Amino acid sequence: MGTEGGLTRAFGRKGGPEIGPHRDKKGDLTAMRNRKLLFAGLTGAMLVAMNSVAFAAAGDKTIGQVIADGGVIGYIIIAMSVAALALFIEHAITVRRDKIVPPELIDELEALFEEEEYQEALELCESEPNYLTNILSAGLPKINAGFDAMEKAMDEVSEEETIKLQQKISWLNLIANIAPMMGLLGTVGGMISAFNTITLKGANVTPADLSTGISAALVTTMLGLIVAIPTMSVFFYFRNKVIKVSLELAAIADDLVERFRPQQQ
Repeated sequence: MGTEGGLTRAFGRKGGPEIGPHRDKKGDLTAMRNRKLLFAGLTGAMLVAMNSVAFAAAGDKTIGQVIADGGVIGYIIIAMSVAALALFIEHAITVRRDKIVPPELIDELEALFEEEEYQEALELCESEPNYLTNILSAGLPKINAGFDAMEKAMDEVSEEETIKLQQKISWLNLIANIAPMMGLLGTVGGMISAFNTITLKGANVTPADLSTGISAALVTTMLGLIVAIPTMSVFFYFRNKVIKVSLELAAIADDLVERFRPQQQ
């Protein structure tokens, strides 16, 4: 890539269109906070409701006894719920625009572009890799090749960065899909155990003899659904959030390089 002067000469003009507002206004922050509270409230209410039903059906058993009835499969599902909770907390902290790209960095990049310090902007992008700077790092070296080449390179990297964010949250989707299947596996195992008991004892079988297998069959299904439903809800929440953040950051990158678009004669 050429020097700053070369970049300026390549397009023969200074400055460019004024970059539009890219930060949330106070009202937007309030609305976003309200959406988060609503989502957390709905998820919490769902968990409380499902657990109330589950423990009511369990009778006098403790939580530990209910989980123990599910056997190894039950403990695996509980471990998956812990993993899902950890992922939820981690994503709630990190899958935010100001965490993915600090606002101070955006301000610094805007100032460098306004001052036509494009080489310094590229060096800053390369020294602090993130979603936005990776996009700009792909486009700035293509300036002398023309705006179309620059835009194409940025679009390609933008897609790659979006995929990375989607992969980051995909573990929630995996847990949400595997949990009910693990529950079904436990159900099948429990029913096989119950039928084996009938086969071995024949007419002498009692309800108590069948209770262990049937209990495991029902408990694992219940646990799988209790984990899967809120986890899937959380996944779709973060998926939509990733889409929103990706569009916002891509728009900021487009605004920054719009100054390089050739003027219509």
